[in-house]
Amino acid sequence: MYRVNKEMKIIFKSLIILLFITISSNSEIIKEIKVTGNKRVSSETIKVFSEVKLNSDLKINQLNDVIKNLYSTNYFKNISINLENNILYIYVEENPIIQSIKFDGLKNKRILKVLNEQIELREKYSFIKNKVKKDENKISNILRGNGFYFSKVSSKIKNNSNNTIDLIYEIDLGEKAYIKKISFIGDKKIKENKLRKVIVSEEAKFWKFISNKKFLDINRVKLDQNLLYNFYKNKGYYDISIDSSSAKIINQTDFELIFNINAGQKYYFDNVDLSIPQDYSIESFDKIIDTMNELKGEVYSLDKIKKILNKIDEIALTKEFEFINATYEETTNNNKINLVLKLKESEKFYIERINIFGNYITQENVIRNALLVDEGDAFNEILLNKSINDVKAKRIFKNVKEKINSGSTDKLKIIDITVEEQPTGEIAAGAGTGTSGSTVSFAIKENNYMGTGVKLNTQVSVSDTGISGIFSTKNPNYNNSNKALFTSVEASQVDQMKKFGYKSTKTGFSLGTSFEQYADIYFSPSFNNYFETLKTSSTASDAKKKQKGDYFDSSFSYGLTLNKLNQNFQPSSGFISSFNQNIPIYSQDYSIENKYSFAKYYSPNDNAIISLKFLANSVNSLAGDDVRISKRLFLPNKRLRGFEYGKIGPKDGDDYVGGNYASALNFKTTLPSLFTNLENFDFSLFVDAGNVWGVDYNDLINDNSKIRSSTGLAIDWFTPIGPLSFSFSKPITKADTDKTENVRIDIGTTF
Repeated sequence: MYRVNKEMKIIFKSLIILLFITISSNSEIIKEIKVTGNKRVSSETIKVFSEVKLNSDLKINQLNDVIKNLYSTNYFKNISINLENNILYIYVEENPIIQSIKFDGLKNKRILKVLNEQIELREKYSFIKNKVKKDENKISNILRGNGFYFSKVSSKIKNNSNNTIDLIYEIDLGEKAYIKKISFIGDKKIKENKLRKVIVSEEAKFWKFISNKKFLDINRVKLDQNLLYNFYKNKGYYDISIDSSSAKIINQTDFELIFNINAGQKYYFDNVDLSIPQDYSIESFDKIIDTMNELKGEVYSLDKIKKILNKIDEIALTKEFEFINATYEETTNNNKINLVLKLKESEKFYIERINIFGNYITQENVIRNALLVDEGDAFNEILLNKSINDVKAKRIFKNVKEKINSGSTDKLKIIDITVEEQPTGEIAAGAGTGTSGSTVSFAIKENNYMGTGVKLNTQVSVSDTGISGIFSTKNPNYNNSNKALFTSVEASQVDQMKKFGYKSTKTGFSLGTSFEQYADIYFSPSFNNYFETLKTSSTASDAKKKQKGDYFDSSFSYGLTLNKLNQNFQPSSGFISSFNQNIPIYSQDYSIENKYSFAKYYSPNDNAIISLKFLANSVNSLAGDDVRISKRLFLPNKRLRGFEYGKIGPKDGDDYVGGNYASALNFKTTLPSLFTNLENFDFSLFVDAGNVWGVDYNDLINDNSKIRSSTGLAIDWFTPIGPLSFSFSKPITKADTDKTENVRIDIGTTF
């Protein structure tokens, strides 16, 4: 027994000695680093890139990490290393430098500028062969997005003597591909006229000389599919499938874009349950449970589920639930959906580092400011997913992808976020005409100015009675405050000299902010400063002549909005309530304006939408002076159909002067069952009521305070020359001085 134990001890000691020798032989203390083969990059820089420190213990299996570190710099074509006698030998072969990049076969300066901004390889940078193909694909996608669907891109390399190259992209543009027609087929349940407003692509018309949405672009078609999918999902069509989207060739340059839609039946929420870990307090989730209880019997909607997940996001931001994770399961029973939301505590990891890649234009802080997670925070999948969605929501990137890697220890994670830049500028033009007048507009927008995330917008509009222009900026997240900061400079001129003997010229600027104060409650204060000149002629009324002169107004305005709509675009349920007030700081007449608006939407069946809207507006002088003519109130066109715009209410001679008060009540219901075979027509029935009254500058003028009302049929028709709107109205009640309008026609389009 003793002999066996003695032998076991000898074997055990031998294994320890062998293990020690093995470990020692696989690692060495680095006494020196020798670099050879380098010409442009200094030896000291390469040593820094290797991340190897002198007198450190370097194991054989760590040599791969050294090679990876050096390759990641993109400076080297080939790398070899060797560890011998405590000396680390590094041999490198440098990548050539790109001397110039040329695009043969392309002369369009605008597209050339976009290409130079979007490709990864740049002049004076290292040439990396495997990125050439990526850039070829990127160039091809950009060309297709500009209508050159049949374009072909290849590349060739010209080697120079000084280890530089000239990179040449050879481009064959081919013919442009136009979308001649867009069709929606299958069991789509919804008329084409409404579906056209959902997608981005549009049919090519001869006047659309600015828009690039008329060109066939696969990426844009994919976006159209996603927009249609989400639109149907939010309408309750849980089983929606877009079986195919195809482009049918009409001739050499024209295509028909076809979306094959199978909507299926409409679904409703049934049982909605919350599953939480046993050690969690149910009281912590009261708000979520209240929201979930409201869903039972409601039409199924992705947006409604997102609202619940947003409330979970708020909980995940607290220290107590920083490791919470959420999933949900949906099961169907006939046309009912049972929803189970499962919360569980995930394994505890922390974020070691967040890397941002691909932002060649956008500043890194723009992306980081959109993230709800930061380095050192607890790793939470809910907050990470919302962060990625918030970056996508900026609409300045073509693609946003995240990858989660292991960190330096088992409890750390490294998050790699890769973005793909895209053009962020827009040019738009539009025109409209009808019985109430004509308008032409032009706009230039930039949604990511100099990579800062700031939005710029310039708009000019010309109508029968004047011209207006505005330049505005908006920083969506000023100084990391989660509050938007906006500024605007504007000028306008209203010329009624021929008709009513006056002309008003107004210039000024405003500075303000907007943010979500509480859930669905938005606050938007601003300061406004304007200079106005009012000119009159001999044909003007005495009241207008009295107001002739120059005016300076400084005011503070704010808005409070409660938004409970199911969606801002084409809402079908919920309501929105807004109050706005403009308070004078310095003014000649010290006019204060109050405005309240309310809109409620309800959908009794698949396609019918009923809306009820209310508007109340007032303007009065705090100093007891007369309210300036340019500030007096009129009802908007769409608030009171059946009457000519501006031709109701107080009248001074032949001039309708507007009122100190205005209000309107509007009821509207769509008529989806009327002429269902007419895909490009939408019909609706309306009842409007309104009033304009109050004259502060002359007690002798009859303010004509009377409820005006009308009813009628509205038709929206998508025609070959653009959307055309008709309203056939019959006044029910009116004043003797009112001017009625039984038919109103409006046509509008973009270029």
